Order: sequence, then structure tokens, then C-alpha cells
Amino acid sequence: MLSGPDLGGGYLHQLSRDRRDDGVRFTYHAQEGGPDAQGPPRGPLGPLGFALPETPCPFGGRYCWHREFALPESESASVRRAYNRWRFVSGLLLEQRYGSAPVPIEAALREISARVLGRLEEEGVPYWIGGSTAAYLQGVPVAPHGIALGTSRAGVDAIGAALGESLIEPVAPTRWDGNLRHGARAFVGTLVDGVRVEWAAPSLAAPGVGGAREWSFAPDRVPTVTIERDGRRLRVSRLEFALVRAVERGDLARARAIAARLGPAATDRPLLDELLGDGRLEPRVRRAVGELLPPP
Repeated sequence: MLSGPDLGGGYLHQLSRDRRDDGVRFTYHAQEGGPDAQGPPRGPLGPLGFALPETPCPFGGRYCWHREFALPESESASVRRAYNRWRFVSGLLLEQRYGSAPVPIEAALREISARVLGRLEEEGVPYWIGGSTAAYLQGVPVAPHGIALGTSRAGVDAIGAALGESLIEPVAPTRWDGNLRHGARAFVGTLVDGVRVEWAAPSLAAPGVGGAREWSFAPDRVPTVTIERDGRRLRVSRLEFALVRAVERGDLARARAIAARLGPAATDRPLLDELLGDGRLEPRVRRAVGELLPPP
């Protein structure tokens, strides 16, 4: 064990390192800490990228949340720095997700634009803002809990270097939503007022494939629009992605708001057809999208 047990956000946190046949794994562990951790926690860690292990965790039993990262052992110090920032801000992240803590998205967008996006533009590195923040920037009434960026493999490393002191997860191969990706997360701002930012390259298991996620497209194939914000140009993924995602989740109120912003005439029909052609989508999703956004 490299660190812990440490307290934060109602959880007991540990950082471990172990050697396996395929290399070294660093693991964040988190279990409910009870009164010692000022618990109970505000909610589960699943929405923050953690998963419950398939086998009992040696540090926390069956219900110990965890995140794994494959990195050389020489990265131990940088992983520990990211872990320490994670445990310090975990309580605020949970309060933003489940409680009433504000998420200063506009301030974070200004900081990300100044520190990261302008540099990527200058170097010709592809990037886009996706998820709920992309919908927010295009006028959909949503309240994002963080900022999600898509980019290339080189872009992942460039963003990680620019946000090094803000990292809460190291730049590494790791699993997001069941897919192996190369990415990282940071908490931009102060320890008491900031926003979670995450970024990744397309899935390492199936790069360049289609699907209802902008994260599964090759970086140079993601259809985007450009939004002017505070004198800066921000590249964001098109609303068709957000529409399909909202219908998948059963959030019809958001789906209607997105469809109202798009309108049949402004819809990118080839993109929408590609998203709806994904064999993993349930038939109900195709029907609902067709009802919300009929052909012009």
C-alpha cells in the first residue's frame, strides 16, 4: 500500500500498487468510513468513474469502490500526487453531484480555454467539448457536473501536462464505462471551489468505430460546431450526440429540449443516421428519436 487509510468525503481511501503478469497496477480504493470520515458519504462513487470490484477488495471487502491505472512503477510519485488531490476534493465532488454545492462551469471553461484549448488549436491537435457541457454551450437548459473533453492520444498527454498540478487521476490506460481508454481527470480550481475535468482518446479496444458516443469516433471524425465564448472559440460536439444519449437514459425532458434547439432542418441527418444505426441501441431509442426529430 502506498498511502492510507486516508479520510475524505465520507470514505476511507487507500492507494495501492501491485505487480501483475501484464505489468504494474495502481489502484484507488474507497470504502464508507463511518463517523471517523464524517460519513455517511453523500452518495456512491459510480458517477465519478469508480466501480465495485468483481472480487473482494483486500482493503475494503466487497463494497470497496476502486479505480485502476496501468503505469510504470517509476510513476509512483505522480500517481500519489494525483491521489492526494483526489481525496482532498472527493467530498466537494460528491456534494456537487448529490447535494447543493455549485459547479462553477463558466470559470472552469475560461481556465481550460486559457491553459489548454488555445494551445491545442495552435498545435493542430484535435479536441472537442462533449457530454452535457456541449449541450449547455449550445443553449440546452442543463446543469453540467463537469467538463468532458475528447482528443487524440497526443492530445491526452498535452492536456495532462498543462493540468499537471490539478490531476486527480494520472494520465494512463484505464477503464471508463467499460471501455479501455487512455485518459485522465483533473479538478480545476481551488480545493474548495472547482470543477472536475476529464479527457480521453477513443477506445483502445475499438478505435474509430461509430456509436452513440462522441468518444467512440476517431478524433478527426467527430462532427462539431464552434461556439464563441468570452472572446474565445470553443469546439463542441453536435447536439445529435446529446439527443441520442438523453433518449437512451430515458430523460425525455432533456431530449425534447435538445430536439427543440436542433429542429428538423438543422439536423445533421447523416450523423443521426449513423448514431441510430448502432446495433447496440434499443429499438425504443430509434422510435423516440424519430418522433422527436422527424425528417423535414
